[in-house]
Amino acid sequence: METRRKALLTAQELDAMIRGDAPPHIIAVQSVNPYTGVDSRNGIYVPGAVEAEAYTDFQAPGSEEKGNRPLPSIASLQDAARRWGLTQDRCIVVYDADRAMTAARAWWVLKWAGFKDVRVLDGGLPAWLTAGLSVVNAPETKAETDIVLTAGQMRTFSADEALALAQSGVLLDARIRPNYIGGAVEGGDPKRGHIPGAISAPTLDTLTDPGPFTDSVTLRELFSGLGVDGKKPVGVYCGAGMSAAHEVLALAAVGIEAAMYPGSWSQWIGDPNRPVKRGPHP
Repeated sequence: METRRKALLTAQELDAMIRGDAPPHIIAVQSVNPYTGVDSRNGIYVPGAVEAEAYTDFQAPGSEEKGNRPLPSIASLQDAARRWGLTQDRCIVVYDADRAMTAARAWWVLKWAGFKDVRVLDGGLPAWLTAGLSVVNAPETKAETDIVLTAGQMRTFSADEALALAQSGVLLDARIRPNYIGGAVEGGDPKRGHIPGAISAPTLDTLTDPGPFTDSVTLRELFSGLGVDGKKPVGVYCGAGMSAAHEVLALAAVGIEAAMYPGSWSQWIGDPNRPVKRGPHP
């Protein structure tokens, strides 16, 4: 199977799978955007999709110690997976309507919990609609399963390991560039800057304007230009583990395995003794 297809599916590929002998589990990842307040629920679903909530099902409540979006407890995720009717014998396809930002987090968390074959609909619901494929107006309700999940099946690194990774490998910062550079912030806002040695690699650079990821050749060139050579270890962080998961997905689409720092910047700055660098350079 093509490397990209192990991580990303086009709308046409998903449609063919749905019509095939082993239709996949499909999860529509819904959310209320924390920055704009826009609710992604619009009463339109890919046929067969169950509904999940990005900011509750795939994270635990935030704290200064763990960051804004800690990983969910394996028990709560297992309860949700059973409710969604998930099994290990079928591919799981997740999608959203927000350039895969929340779907990528769901993809990463599900793989972290032990699901072997999880993929993302490239371009999400907008790509499905653009392709003119059939939709339904409500999510499905599935019979509960008895799936058992095991945490820790994706590579992670901690705050204590981040500085060393920046020296021994490639540490990518997936946030928008102004947050990486740092500078003055409004009262009460978290300080900006980056982990010393981290390279600015905004995950938005991996996308085309309509929303799908760029082609694989362009992705490889992008990451190669950032020092990712397939030999050195690669780690990714962001603000709280959302954009980082998106960038880990982009790397996976070109066959590069990367670790993620779940606590990311929101955890890093929770300890005033951790160094913060400002400016455009690592």
